[in-house]
Amino acid sequence: QRLVGFGYERVRKIFLACGLRFVCRPPMASQWTAARTRQTFIDYFVKQKHQYVPSSPVIPLDDPTLLFTNSGMAQFKSIFTGTCSADSPLGAIRAAKRAANTQKCIRAGGKHNDLDDVGRDTYHHTFFEMLGNWSFGDYFKQEAIDWAWDLLTNVYGLEKDRLYVTYFGGCPAQGLPADEDAKRLWGKWVAPERILPFGMKENFWEMGDTGPCGPCSEIHYDRLGGRDGTKLVNNDDPTLIEIWNLVFMQFNREVKDGKLTPLPAPCVDTGMGFERLVSVLQHVKSNYDTDVWSGLFNKIQQVTQCPTPYAGGSSMDDRDIAYRVVADHIRTLSFAIADGGAPDSTGRGFVLRRIVRRAIRYGKEFLGAKVGFFSQLVDAVSESMGDVFPEIRDVKKVKRVKALLEKEEKLFDETWENGVKHFKKAVANAQGGQIIASDAFILHDRYGFPVDLTQVMAEKHGLKVDLVGFEKLMEEQRTKSGGDTMVARKGFLGTDQTHHLESVAKIPPTNDSFKYVWNESQGSVLAIYLPSTQQFVASTESTSEDVGIVLDNTGFYAESGGQVTDTGKLELPGGKGFQVTDCGLYASYVVHIGRLDAGSKISVGDKVTCRVDYDRRLAVASNHTTTHVLNFALRQVLVRENPSNEFNQIDQKGSLVDDKILRFDFSWDEKLTDEQLERVEKIVNEQISKDLKVYTQECAQEQALSIVSLRSVFGEKYPPKVRVVSVGMEVGTMLQSPREEKLWDYSVEFCGGTHLPHLGLAQLATIVAEQSLGGNTRRMVVYTRDAARQAIAKADTFDAELDAIIKGEGTPDEKLRKLGVLGKSVDDSMIPLLRKSALRKGNKEAVDVLRQKQKDLEKRVKELGAQAGEKVAQEAGEAAKVVVRLLNDVEPQLSGEREALNEAQKVLDKKCPATAAMLLVSDPKKGTTQVLVTVPSSLQPKLSAVEWLKHVQVKGGGKPGQASGSALPNDQAQATVKAALAYATERLK
Repeated sequence: QRLVGFGYERVRKIFLACGLRFVCRPPMASQWTAARTRQTFIDYFVKQKHQYVPSSPVIPLDDPTLLFTNSGMAQFKSIFTGTCSADSPLGAIRAAKRAANTQKCIRAGGKHNDLDDVGRDTYHHTFFEMLGNWSFGDYFKQEAIDWAWDLLTNVYGLEKDRLYVTYFGGCPAQGLPADEDAKRLWGKWVAPERILPFGMKENFWEMGDTGPCGPCSEIHYDRLGGRDGTKLVNNDDPTLIEIWNLVFMQFNREVKDGKLTPLPAPCVDTGMGFERLVSVLQHVKSNYDTDVWSGLFNKIQQVTQCPTPYAGGSSMDDRDIAYRVVADHIRTLSFAIADGGAPDSTGRGFVLRRIVRRAIRYGKEFLGAKVGFFSQLVDAVSESMGDVFPEIRDVKKVKRVKALLEKEEKLFDETWENGVKHFKKAVANAQGGQIIASDAFILHDRYGFPVDLTQVMAEKHGLKVDLVGFEKLMEEQRTKSGGDTMVARKGFLGTDQTHHLESVAKIPPTNDSFKYVWNESQGSVLAIYLPSTQQFVASTESTSEDVGIVLDNTGFYAESGGQVTDTGKLELPGGKGFQVTDCGLYASYVVHIGRLDAGSKISVGDKVTCRVDYDRRLAVASNHTTTHVLNFALRQVLVRENPSNEFNQIDQKGSLVDDKILRFDFSWDEKLTDEQLERVEKIVNEQISKDLKVYTQECAQEQALSIVSLRSVFGEKYPPKVRVVSVGMEVGTMLQSPREEKLWDYSVEFCGGTHLPHLGLAQLATIVAEQSLGGNTRRMVVYTRDAARQAIAKADTFDAELDAIIKGEGTPDEKLRKLGVLGKSVDDSMIPLLRKSALRKGNKEAVDVLRQKQKDLEKRVKELGAQAGEKVAQEAGEAAKVVVRLLNDVEPQLSGEREALNEAQKVLDKKCPATAAMLLVSDPKKGTTQVLVTVPSSLQPKLSAVEWLKHVQVKGGGKPGQASGSALPNDQAQATVKAALAYATERLK
């Protein structure tokens, strides 16, 4: 206190010079609140002419290569690869060349996975904020390094001698040299002994198995200071931690072969862990000891009623680990669900379920929480983070988050006790100090225990888990089920090719506005690409490989937004041409993919006529416009007509529109009832029967968003100027009164696809499938036009078959076999779903009736058999040595039933225990007779049942005391009776 006049930094150096530890916090440290820290970062880079870009969702719906958004650069991937179009939102950001933001991130699956570390240390999180700044082909290493140093030391005021930096030391195996440029640039600010080289694992950054990547340079901070910390860098020491990673994007790892190819222009991607930075600025040893977390910890104690608050620091007490786990995981799940995710049994949904169950288990076991506690923490997340991420305060989203978490808690609670019982068995079955793989798999598969939960529980018993064996069983299951891997689609053009078109050849973007005209258009060939050589050529002749053609103008629609590509022909002068089988959109270019007609040639500069297959386009457009109407109908039935579902909105999660079907994926938690399906289908067909006109108009995005009933794809980014498609009302009319209640009666969406001019051309629509895709996502498949009529006709055929089986001739067994075949055919067919449901119901009712008839008949057969046995026994008398009878002669109602023989034999054995008997029963329809032979033990020395059967030449077998046979022709039955009686009588003399 007395030395404060000397200045903080001067006093600190005096202490260190005397060999003393200096633990006093710097003055005004408390002013670096989380909010101020975040805003200071953003303001700094905005001052450096960076554009602020809001965070993208943590569920990357438009990127199949990622389970979760795991870095700040994820939303900019198409900029780095040079594949975003100039008129897209990302195109505008690319034009600005610089960006900065704070990005919501989740690392809990895939390549970057911090889940197992959360709670067990003080600096890992599954959900965190990533502060970042980017250069898209503008500045590079020098500016990135200089600004990072300036912000950390001069703005945030971090002590320079506590900072260490790393750089990429090279990888000879991949032909990558050391990043000497980064080392040299850091030398301007940092002492040489604190500039450290590392390899691929630490200093070559890749966001996934494919995509942009490059060498990186990390900045590490020593929480203690006054020591040589070089050996602690990248050594998982909580006192010397990485706070900022500067990635120098130079390569793209390709999908098809994994090779590294140079990016069109070097870029910069930096990421600084917000929570770590705040802990450094607030001079605490743990990320969890800052104001980022304090409100959450208070809420957790309140909800769980744990008597002890969070202790803070680096406590590894089970209770404090539980506080950290629950606090981290509720943030992860709140944002993941708000952004469109949901716990499930596969893919990212299963990762979320693991996180839910991990949090619940820690809360129950170590904090004393009761069922239902977890969902009560959502409001605390909304309160602490809603200023930065307003979506987490959206009332409907918050309700959905709570509802799904409540559902997951109840589901886990139902399986918890049985799972614990099996875990105890697993402990007893442990071998070599390990829970065996099969038990760990059963806990996962049957009881929903993630393997990391089993590991934690096993540790309490001094055991480990056979993870190698467990992963093998998991892989076998994934193989059987088709796997849950998310993969990227292979592109026809790569980054090198789009860069060539844009920056080398200076080819202007394709004008594809003619796709909306529905008439042939003219274009000139600007570029020809041969994938076999990966080269652009001036001309090419017909070959056996696909070729890519770029035109200045085209009427072809390139696949996007769920709608398949157009097909057709690029007609050359003279009639020959190029058969277009696919169209891809690469950056701002429509690439026509296909093959030349035999004997033809195409050259740059050729004039071609775009002849789209408009018959196919009509079928595609029919399905696309009907998709819009289906989206409208679902909202009407599930939400508008059911206000209690208001918080559970229908969000489009994806679609596929081709010339055969429309497939629509949407958010909904439950299977639709037959009544709901019927209502949806009715609304769609009512709209079609009205032959509503389809209107399109381009307008400003902000203006279009004012339309109260407008639909858009969840998580999709739209450009400043958008195309609006409305069914039944002009878009301009809607924009005049955009908040009017009557607009809810019309379908209106953002869409760049090709549509019908009027809805009546769809003719007819029928729902043929509705199923769960896991979590809260469902899929509906619909047919229109000829496909719908054919599906209805097929259902009519099935109805007729069912009626014919029910009313036709045949035994219950015969009819049941026919119904089984029909049922499988119905199940495998794509017919109207409501008709399928009715057919299944009708089939089941018929089966139930026939099975009851079977039971009644079996009962009657047994009665007739018993009666026949009584008569035979009475006729023979108790003293008879041999009885041979055809039961049809005794009970004419019998028709070859085996049960009749058995029942008759039982009575005969009881009434005449010393009698050798051969009983026969004939089936008039089959034309064969069954035989049953019994010989009491007292007679077996003279007569064997098996030999008796053989003597009368009946095929069969058995033992000396009993044998049976079948396939005896009916016309030989009477002769067999006589021969059998004679043989047995002779043997028993």
